[in-house]
Amino acid sequence: MSAMRPGGAANLFNEPVATPPREFDFSERDFQTLMQLAYEHAGIALSESKQNLIYSRLSRRLRALQLGSFHDYCQYLAANPTEVENFINAISTNHTKFFREAHHFDHFRAQVVVPFANEVARKPGGRLRVWSAGCSSGEEPYTIAVVLKRDIRDFGRNDVRILATDIDTDVLTKAARGEFAPSSLDEVPNAYQEYFRPLRDARTNSSFAVADDVKALVTFRRLNLMEQWPFKGLFDAIFCRNVMIYFDKETQEGVVNRLAACLAPGGYLLVGHAESLTGLRHPFTYVKPAVYRKPL
Repeated sequence: MSAMRPGGAANLFNEPVATPPREFDFSERDFQTLMQLAYEHAGIALSESKQNLIYSRLSRRLRALQLGSFHDYCQYLAANPTEVENFINAISTNHTKFFREAHHFDHFRAQVVVPFANEVARKPGGRLRVWSAGCSSGEEPYTIAVVLKRDIRDFGRNDVRILATDIDTDVLTKAARGEFAPSSLDEVPNAYQEYFRPLRDARTNSSFAVADDVKALVTFRRLNLMEQWPFKGLFDAIFCRNVMIYFDKETQEGVVNRLAACLAPGGYLLVGHAESLTGLRHPFTYVKPAVYRKPL
């Protein structure tokens, strides 16, 4: 969205949710209204099995707004379009970690980063662009950043940037801080540990922060994949992992082809392992599970 998320993102609605006590009236009609809004605004195709989860997630918004029922909330959404952002934030789940699906980063390093690093070592002035679409709380784009940092020695003479986007403004705020719990680094290989520094303050007690020169490579922006995309330049690689899993086939096909249009010839698209381009019309060539390439 990220629009939704990925793994970098957001996995949506993965956790089991017990039937909550019904503090608020929540009719089938209310649920159908919210299902339609989720689809129209974020491309999320909710199933009937998610009704209890949606109730649990949105009950907090009803309390915050001092509303008495989901019917009242649906009316509030209709009268206050800015609430749609809070609605999407509330129903989104962010499940991600550093170096998630590590072989993706091995492929990215071998096929994109190392060739670029070798080229600019001979002739500085190269341009490299990577998009983390559905960046969630930042682990994915920061993983991309440290992979770049390890192999590209002279950023001052080369134009290297990562765009990280998500539909959820709450996780973007967290991601931009670049602060993480110590356990977040458990799966970061030793070769990359140097790009994180200890951080102590009254709020977080003891945690880690991404090094400033790594953070400087990443630009965070809110982006809904269902809306207009504001950028015009082409990317060399796009990570759009665990974002499209809750889209229907029509929406998936539309997004995949828009992603293809944003990739440079020979560029790579990396998707989640629960996702597949099988059955979709698209220009990509299959490389390996969850990795596709735009033809030269």
